[in-house]
Amino acid sequence: MKENENKQKHLPVIGVGPLIVIPQLVVTVLAIILSKMGIIYSLQVKELKTPFIIIGIMLILLGAWLWFSSNFKVKIDACIKENHLVTSGVYSMVRNPIYSAFFLVCIGAFFIETNIILFVLPVVYYAYMTVFLIKTEEKWLSELYGQEYEEYCKNVNRCIPWTPKRK
Repeated sequence: MKENENKQKHLPVIGVGPLIVIPQLVVTVLAIILSKMGIIYSLQVKELKTPFIIIGIMLILLGAWLWFSSNFKVKIDACIKENHLVTSGVYSMVRNPIYSAFFLVCIGAFFIETNIILFVLPVVYYAYMTVFLIKTEEKWLSELYGQEYEEYCKNVNRCIPWTPKRK
């Protein structure tokens, strides 16, 4: 049994991602469908429709860029298998760019739908994502990388992409 434990000294490649991303996507799609059907009350400001659509498209594009950058530019799967803590590239702007990417895409979809009532959902998503990450991946990473990960956490936001904090 100890031999298997030593082989698995890195995080699972997929991690808890599906437990964060799939519920967000499902709830987003259902909320938009229910909004379009009139089952969810629609609160829209006609003057904001065009700016909301533009913002929505920009958020979706930013989410797509984050996802692409975190998966293909950094090659996160290889880094996980090699047990390497990634702190460069998009990971210098946000600790969880893959989850952030889906979060931004969902928010972008709500902007495009232009129903202000739906904007309560990103707050719920953020809270869920934060609690889930603290209790799972952040705990695992802290145990695995110790002080190096703690320093990284002090300088880089969990889910909102931003320039690194100054040391």
